[in-house]
Amino acid sequence: MIMNELSTIFKALSDETRLRIVKLLERGELCVCDIVAALDMVQPKVSFHLNALKEAGFIKDRKQGRWIHYRLDDSEIVHRLLLLTVCERIAKSAAAQDQKRLNRFLDARGAKASVVSLRKKLKCRG
Repeated sequence: MIMNELSTIFKALSDETRLRIVKLLERGELCVCDIVAALDMVQPKVSFHLNALKEAGFIKDRKQGRWIHYRLDDSEIVHRLLLLTVCERIAKSAAAQDQKRLNRFLDARGAKASVVSLRKKLKCRG
């Protein structure tokens, strides 16, 4: 059993997209739509990577209405140490574009009205 757990943990951290997600979540909880905007990827692909991180025990999720929010799960010491190591080793410059896209998305979302037209495609309102 422990070999399977270790394999899952290291597989989760072996993908660049997953490392980018971990770096984004270092700042705090984010909605899936926030992560999609930051990574400039389609939602199914982001959800696939989020699921791999969740299965490995690195992130937790919570549902709020139709939206799922993710945050780092540092409740287990091994995971906490690995997450700290990963976040420290990823240079801010490596994640700068993701952070810029996230900031633009969050700023734009905050400026929009909270009423959503039923005719428009449903978008995350956080």
